[in-house]
Amino acid sequence: MNHNMKKSTLMLAIMLLVAACRPVAEKEAVDYVNPFIGNISHLLVPTYPTIQLPHSMLRVTANKGDYTSELLEGFPLMQPSHRGGKVFTLSVTHEIPSVPVVSTTYDHEKVTPYSYDVDIDNSLTHISFAPSHQSAIYQITTMAENPLVLTIHANDGEVNSDGNSITGWENIGNSGKAYFYMEVEQKPQDIAKNGQNTVFLTFEEKDLSIRYGISYISTEQAQKNLRREIADYDIKAVTTTGRKIWNEALSRIQVQGGTEDERTVLYTSFYHTLERPMCISEDGYYWSAYDGQVHKDEGKPYFADDWFWDTFRAAHPLRILFDSPMEENILTSYLRAGQQKGNNWFPTFPGVTGDENPMNCNHGIISLLDALTKGLDIDKDQAYLSALTTLQEKSLIPWTKTRQTRIDSFYWEKGFFPAIPVGEKEDIPEVTWEKRQTVPVTLGTSYDCWAMSKLAEATGHTDEAEQYRLWSFNFRNLFNKETGFFHPKDAQGEFIPNLDYTFCGTEGGREYYDENNGWIYRWEVQHNVPDLINLMGGNEQFCKALDQMYATPLGRSKFDFYAKYPDHTGNVGQFSMANEPAFHIPYLYNYAGAPWKTQKRIRQMLDTWYRNDLMGIPGDEDGGGMTAFVVFSALGFYPVTPGEPIYSIGSPLFTRSEMRLTNGKVFTVVAEGASHDNKYIQSATLNGEPWNEPWITHEAIMKGGTLQLVMGPKPNMTWGTK
Repeated sequence: MNHNMKKSTLMLAIMLLVAACRPVAEKEAVDYVNPFIGNISHLLVPTYPTIQLPHSMLRVTANKGDYTSELLEGFPLMQPSHRGGKVFTLSVTHEIPSVPVVSTTYDHEKVTPYSYDVDIDNSLTHISFAPSHQSAIYQITTMAENPLVLTIHANDGEVNSDGNSITGWENIGNSGKAYFYMEVEQKPQDIAKNGQNTVFLTFEEKDLSIRYGISYISTEQAQKNLRREIADYDIKAVTTTGRKIWNEALSRIQVQGGTEDERTVLYTSFYHTLERPMCISEDGYYWSAYDGQVHKDEGKPYFADDWFWDTFRAAHPLRILFDSPMEENILTSYLRAGQQKGNNWFPTFPGVTGDENPMNCNHGIISLLDALTKGLDIDKDQAYLSALTTLQEKSLIPWTKTRQTRIDSFYWEKGFFPAIPVGEKEDIPEVTWEKRQTVPVTLGTSYDCWAMSKLAEATGHTDEAEQYRLWSFNFRNLFNKETGFFHPKDAQGEFIPNLDYTFCGTEGGREYYDENNGWIYRWEVQHNVPDLINLMGGNEQFCKALDQMYATPLGRSKFDFYAKYPDHTGNVGQFSMANEPAFHIPYLYNYAGAPWKTQKRIRQMLDTWYRNDLMGIPGDEDGGGMTAFVVFSALGFYPVTPGEPIYSIGSPLFTRSEMRLTNGKVFTVVAEGASHDNKYIQSATLNGEPWNEPWITHEAIMKGGTLQLVMGPKPNMTWGTK
């Protein structure tokens, strides 16, 4: 080797050494978010890679089905509902198209919580997007020779342009309208229209900058929202601000240990829980679908787009820990909604266009109790009135918004929702294709009555408290002692004969159950687990029944099973990780003297069904309804019974998790040696004192401090068994 080669080799070695010693930029919380997790669904609706600031009114997802979709159907301006309902579409072409929304292939798609980038037009045109709270900015750059043409389309509304500005409105349902005000920095060469709802703008420039505001109040308010938030066309500034906002929100949780994939799953799940509901107050005003009027928000921002059947279980309790003032405003919004509607009914699925009322029961009542029990500031008298009026007047028939019928009178008199055999003609005209769902209605309303009893007790209504306490035991009326399952009864009080708990009824088993089979609803007594244990014969029999569920196969082909139960995915035996009524089930071992089995099951479910990949969510994520379970479980505890200020302890993923709570204090879970194998708790201390309970109180968490767990590969079958 000559001198020059030796010198070159030495210089290369020095450069590599310097590079190795240079500190690598540390990933921040927001860098772990992968919006594409779950964007290919197992059967039903995929998870949406949403671009939106936390709980903000302006949000979009790309106009396509899922990750595998070949075409983009234009670009949205806003999306009132998490599950769709996109309004206004922007298409980018090089000539005036023959259709108002142009489909195009795409490439190099990149999504973060605060930005969107994609190439279209065979990669000749690049589109970037960044949102603020009620406004956003698009930037379009092309290398194509032909002029750029922007098409702005309102599906059911009107669009107009007077040059650089474009305005429009679109009907969104229930007398509601969405509005936008848009400005393009470059002056259009030509403006054309097709009817009242489509505008074409042609530009000579190769680079376009577009900014716009949205509103549910008026076009003028949309313009104000834009002016307030985005002063120029600097998309980088909007992106930087959005990244900062997201990182601050996600950094309420800081973890050490675990794998890169586990941190990605944690922060992506937290991102989903921060999407909904969304604040729709605009400069202190909001439009309400419940009376069709614009109201002052009186300093309490107004929220919409929430699905209580999904979110009362974990999303609302999680927000209480990290942002109690927002939870207060959210619940106050829904109390106002009932007042504005004139019936005081507490909504079940409060959307921008009103209460959508899918699913069954009235679980928002539980969230009201949970907030009051955990010390939040909401009007408890109005909460009591709203809950009471809802239960006394609104029908329990699933997916309806009618007043009570004779089947409701039967429930309150007999203590269960009556079933009819499959094939027998329905004689209650208000019952929809969603059927009666007799077991979920009976069990779920028992839980609602428990919450109602507690609300009555807290407001001094002793007679009502006692009556609803008695009704909270109605779940007993459907318990079949012979089989140990909750079994539908007919109007004569007889169990439906020859019932297969695994595979009964038509689609979703909705005559008797709902979306899940009898194995899942066997455990739907979250408000009184000790009584459920007694019904099933004590701790040993209870744990055997839980074990049996995980060990029992589908009993038929996947094709047959999922054709009837498409929501019942994420299976381990008959257990379904993919549907909300199952979330608390792995934690039930804690109540029956076998916490080590809870620790095993939680790790099994997180490892098996929540992964950093395109199918890494086992069912409908439902805008935070499912992923809040992941956040809680990854941190090491879970609220089995919202309304009761207690959390069950599971098996933390991380060796250290610090939670910055809503009161400014920090609660830390230290799991010494936690790893894929070391999932079992060997011993525990709380703030230095020995801790031998498989749960922890809300009060203890909110005081701050440290729960210290020593983890190991073998179960300690005595810890937490008292």
